[in-house]
Amino acid sequence: MYPELLDLGFFSVKTYGFCMALGFMLAWKAVEMLSGRKDLGDFLVYLMVSGVVGSRIAYVIEHWKGEFAARPMEIIRIDRGGLVFYGGLILAIAVFFVWCRIKKERPLALADLFAAVIPLGHACGRIGCFFYGCCWGRISDSPLAVSFPAHSPAWYDQLSKGLISSSAPHSLPVLPTQLFEAAALLVIFAVLIAVYVKCRRWTAGLYLVLYASERFAMEFLRGDPRAGVFSLSIGQAISLAMAALGVLLIFIEKRKSAA
Repeated sequence: MYPELLDLGFFSVKTYGFCMALGFMLAWKAVEMLSGRKDLGDFLVYLMVSGVVGSRIAYVIEHWKGEFAARPMEIIRIDRGGLVFYGGLILAIAVFFVWCRIKKERPLALADLFAAVIPLGHACGRIGCFFYGCCWGRISDSPLAVSFPAHSPAWYDQLSKGLISSSAPHSLPVLPTQLFEAAALLVIFAVLIAVYVKCRRWTAGLYLVLYASERFAMEFLRGDPRAGVFSLSIGQAISLAMAALGVLLIFIEKRKSAA
C-alpha cells in the first residue's frame, strides 16, 4: 500500500490518481495508433470524465449508509479511491452514443476501437486500487496474500468486524484481487488488440463477454463490502447483463458480415 506517490508538504500526488491518469493516457495513445485519427481527443476526455463521474455515483449509491450519509462532503474525495467501474462504463456508454449521434459517427465501428483499449486503462486503475488499499480480497493464508497497514480500508473493515484489535499493526492477510484483476485485464487487452488488428470488428462484444466473465469470477474472491442482488453481488448481476449484451453485439456483427 502506497497511497502517496509524491508528497512535498504543500503539494502531493496520489498514487491512485496517477494510475488513473496514466491509464487514460495509455488508452488515448493506443486509440491514436490503432485508428490513425488525431481528432478523438476531446471525445476521449468526455468519456474519461463521464467514466469517473459514473463510477463515483455508483460507489456512493452502494456505500451511502456506511460512508457518506454522515459525511456527504466525502463524495468529492475521489483521490481516496471509491469508484465502481460498472457505473462509469454505463454512463460512458450513454455519452458515447449521444456523441456518435451528434457527430454522425458509426457507433459500432468506434465501439470496437475503444473496447480494444479499455482493459489497458482499467488495468492501470486496478493497480491504483492496490496502492490505495481498496477493493481488497478475502482473508486467506495463501502465499499470494498480502497484509495492508493499520488504518487502511481492509484494516478498518476487519476492526469493525472484531477480527483484529485497534492495536493491530496491519490487517489479516487478504488476497490481492486488485492485482489479480489487473493481470486478467492485461490478458484481455492482448486478446482484443490481436482481434482488432486482424479484422477491425468483434472486439466490443468480445470485450463485454470477456470482462464480464472475469469480473463475475473475481467477485467470489473479493472481501470488501458490496451490495447484493439475491444471492449475487451487484457486480455479478451487472456482469450477467453485460455478457448477454456482448453476445448480442457479436451476433449483430456476425449477421452484418454475412449479409
